[in-house]
Amino acid sequence: MQRRSTQGVVFVHACPKALCQHVGWALESVLGAPVSLSWADQPVAHGAYRAEIAWTGAPGTGAKLVAALKQWPMLRFEVTEEASHGNDGERMSYVPGHGVHRSPVSANGDLVISEQQLRHLAATATSVEAFRHGVDALLGSAWDADLEAYRYAGDATPATWLHQVV
Repeated sequence: MQRRSTQGVVFVHACPKALCQHVGWALESVLGAPVSLSWADQPVAHGAYRAEIAWTGAPGTGAKLVAALKQWPMLRFEVTEEASHGNDGERMSYVPGHGVHRSPVSANGDLVISEQQLRHLAATATSVEAFRHGVDALLGSAWDADLEAYRYAGDATPATWLHQVV
């Protein structure tokens, strides 16, 4: 039987220096392989560092990585998981005070809102403005607004690939 695999990227946008090594250990515990993160200053947040690492693993690994990282509520991070046979792609974002936002992602990288989510929103929104706010919530606009400056600050950072044996 052939094992399925997928890949993705962990973007740690802001991490206090004291937690950098702990973040590496958390990623290692999920991936089952050594992780070497190249930490760089995060100019948006004084005293914070950023790193990213690409990963390969079984479908669902992205959610496990999020669960491991969200134990530190001061981190800002995103985890992506590409679509694989029988599984949609995902983007999961974490922002202090907002928690985790998790969305399916299409092949071209767009977030996907399901028919059922739209039907529920249309049935429960009490005004056009409430509908707009509901769409913003489904798209994770609050997470994107918070993370955008952190993402931009790391545009020149190279990704490191880490492969997990599956």
